[in-house]
Amino acid sequence: MDKDFFEQVYQVVRLIPKGRATSYGAIAAYLGAKGGARVVGYAMNAAHTAKPKVPAHRVVNRTGLLSGKHHFKTPFAMQEALEKEGITVKDDKIAHFNNVFWDPMEELKL
Repeated sequence: MDKDFFEQVYQVVRLIPKGRATSYGAIAAYLGAKGGARVVGYAMNAAHTAKPKVPAHRVVNRTGLLSGKHHFKTPFAMQEALEKEGITVKDDKIAHFNNVFWDPMEELKL
């Protein structure tokens, strides 16, 4: 895996505001790696060692599913972190995902 790409992913994820979430694919597209959602997922799996901290709980799959929840300390840690920021999660999925979706292509326009 490309460490530089992982660091670019981390830089984007650190910009996601509290109470918002994005998808692996949206980050990949923003970084010019359309179709690279899986690699963004790999970066999120390794994010626990990154400094400064990466709010990996704010990155989910394209439908709002907490697909990475098993990579946290407990199976509920991801949901708990999202709920602490005011995001509602039902059945391992962000409720009304489109309302909290943070699109880096829109939010980080130059």
